[in-house]
Amino acid sequence: MSAFKNTVIKHVLRVLTHPDMRQWQRARARLVRRVTGASAQVHYFHQADDPYSHLCVQLLERLGHRYDVDLLPHLVSPPDDSAAPDRERLGHWSLRDASLLASAHGLAAPLSQPDAAALAAAEAALAASLQAGRFVVDAAAISQALWSGRAQRAAPSPGPAAADVQAVKATGSALRKRLGHYLGATFFYGGEWYWGIDRLHYLEQRLRDEGLCREPASALLVPVRDIALNGAPALHTPIKPPAQLHYFCSFRSPYTYIALPRVRQLAEHYGVQLQIRFVLPMVMRGLAVPREKSMYIVADVAREAQRVGMRYGFLVDPVGKPVERGYAVLHQAMQAGVGPQLAQSFLQGVWADGIDAGTDSGLYAIAARAGLDKAFVDKALTDDSWRAVAASNRLELLEMDLWGVPSFRVNERAGYWGQDRLWMVEQDLKLLYT
Repeated sequence: MSAFKNTVIKHVLRVLTHPDMRQWQRARARLVRRVTGASAQVHYFHQADDPYSHLCVQLLERLGHRYDVDLLPHLVSPPDDSAAPDRERLGHWSLRDASLLASAHGLAAPLSQPDAAALAAAEAALAASLQAGRFVVDAAAISQALWSGRAQRAAPSPGPAAADVQAVKATGSALRKRLGHYLGATFFYGGEWYWGIDRLHYLEQRLRDEGLCREPASALLVPVRDIALNGAPALHTPIKPPAQLHYFCSFRSPYTYIALPRVRQLAEHYGVQLQIRFVLPMVMRGLAVPREKSMYIVADVAREAQRVGMRYGFLVDPVGKPVERGYAVLHQAMQAGVGPQLAQSFLQGVWADGIDAGTDSGLYAIAARAGLDKAFVDKALTDDSWRAVAASNRLELLEMDLWGVPSFRVNERAGYWGQDRLWMVEQDLKLLYT
């Protein structure tokens, strides 16, 4: 990509991802609604065999009671293969992750992935409920029957034919795509998407800011969970031998960028060794990323970066050679004991400072902030041994039954995927002191 095109794109994205732009878009949507006299409409897209949808649907009635909105539910199909490239691992992780989330937030956990017959019965019940205008009231019980192995009991008689259920799902999926998303367990309101119970707090706060909360003094249905750094400071209780916090990351992942400062805080606070495990980005491993996914990630990272107090959006996509050059330097920087510093400088450089890591001047500037000079960078770029390390890290990630980044593991415990799971990592770190 030319330097001119990079410059144009990074300035455009800087504007589009700025918090003021999000506030302007929200204000515009609110003004349009008031001028037209339309009600506040929240679309909810439910995928019956998605454990995250099982969590969301348990909150629909409470959401409808607490906020002055029209909840418009839709039944949808699973995402395309391009948005879910490793379905088996995704299924395993989603079930485990949703169970952990359910426990943390007082919801009913999904017990096991339903079989085809149970799913068909549940979808028929959901489609019938949707057509009868009772989805918000009925869906939680239908979903609970499905995820607890009792789906056949939930199917109405007579229910819609299989072809009708497919038509209902096709209609919902088409609307989801037209509005710009690809997953189930998603809410859409006023031009903005919110995935799963993890992002429900953004929707709730927006509705409160717009005066649509019937109980303004009430707590959020799903409060934000993040690291607390409130357990057994390592300075006073050192662990012997030191434990390890493995951080599987990619320089092309903006979620990797916004996670790294907190990962470093966790390692320092709990006295563990941070092991940076870099892997090649999925797109550099031949996995396509659909436009809807890319656009949602850009918008979601902007919100999350603002929440944790980080700059984001003045970016130059490092895909391709910039990532490879960065890994070459990172590999040597790790051996020199400044791996986290180099990783932080690179990620901040490409995702917030508008630095083109594909140029020598850009990479030199990134390295200099980590205390590494031009000679160090030039020598690192002549060594391809980082490729074997990246491949080994990827295999280890797959052995953890994960495939995406950022992912984390404390010692040999089970891993976690996602920068919004660092509070789970912290729970494992606290167990080191028990």
